[in-house]
Amino acid sequence: METQAVAQALTPSARALYGPGPSNVAPSVVDVMTRSMHSHLDPDFHTVLTELVDMLRAVYRQEHGLVIPASFPGTSGMEAGLMSLVDPGETVVVATSGFFGDRIVQAAQRYGANVVEVRADHGDIVPNDQILDAVRRHPDTRLVGVVHAETSTGARHPVAELGAALRDHDAFLFVDCVTSLGGIELSPEEWGIDYAYSCSQKCLGAPPGMSPIAISERALEHARTKRVRPPYSFDLAELARYYVDRPVTYHHTVPVLQLYALHEALRLVLEEGLENRWQRHAEAGGYLQGQLRERGLHLLTDPDYQLPQLTAVRVPDGTDGAAVRQRLLREHGIEVGGPLGAGGPSIWRIGLMGVNATTASADHVLSAFDAVLDTAAASGR
Repeated sequence: METQAVAQALTPSARALYGPGPSNVAPSVVDVMTRSMHSHLDPDFHTVLTELVDMLRAVYRQEHGLVIPASFPGTSGMEAGLMSLVDPGETVVVATSGFFGDRIVQAAQRYGANVVEVRADHGDIVPNDQILDAVRRHPDTRLVGVVHAETSTGARHPVAELGAALRDHDAFLFVDCVTSLGGIELSPEEWGIDYAYSCSQKCLGAPPGMSPIAISERALEHARTKRVRPPYSFDLAELARYYVDRPVTYHHTVPVLQLYALHEALRLVLEEGLENRWQRHAEAGGYLQGQLRERGLHLLTDPDYQLPQLTAVRVPDGTDGAAVRQRLLREHGIEVGGPLGAGGPSIWRIGLMGVNATTASADHVLSAFDAVLDTAAASGR
């Protein structure tokens, strides 16, 4: 048998992650992952879990209901919510104007829900009046799904207003907060959100792999008693017995080092202060967007609904957007995103999230764009 060559030790190239996520992480978040790893059933680790849940409640600004840092990605956080709140055949109204709204549609359809789609063009939002009209036309609606911060376009949905309008309806308000948690104002309990799901790798500034979830008391009660129970891995009541209840009931072997990292990332968020963090993201994003406009570049999203932390820039006519992104990566060590999904406009997606939400990061990516676009223009591309 031929001897297998031994791979060299891993030494990834340095990257400035100015795309739609993941974002770079703070040195202390990396450092905590090198500490002594406890078992998932170690009582000292359960103290860490309790602190983590308490901090996550503070970041979500949710006192009641269930809040957990589920050890699966944001997409699984979405699926867990759909399976916990909806039975096959029930009606779900979903507002979509981008890739991740479409993902809610597709996941609900796979699960067997009767999905009513309310659509708008990429970069726009679906007006709340149209969502509410769809609910009125389908009085049996079980759930209304919407993306708070559409990562594929940089659009922010006015969720607080939608939640207020749905207060007297039995439908659950289900919200994708993947790119909003820790970056812009978000208050599920105050806004009437019944199920919010997010991820660890964007504005929170932790590595990928975790889905922070917040679910209201009324939605949690429904999840416990609904006709079709979700799969064991996504059963929120079972997960609560591990993350929240004491003594712990074993559910699965959680990624301990990932939870260490999320613990430190949340600690940094609260140390900075939520309002201060939102302001930092607003200032960095506003500065970047102003500088892009000064350069004659056009943004995709209506300014009234523009996210600060994620900016979609239209690729100029005659420019090879993918080639520009490749040069940014290879010549400058900078990652930015491109269009996501079929049928959308040609765009670059620039993210300034977590530790990258600074005007210095904005200047870094702007300088690289200046260099690459000047060369592209000179070469006729």
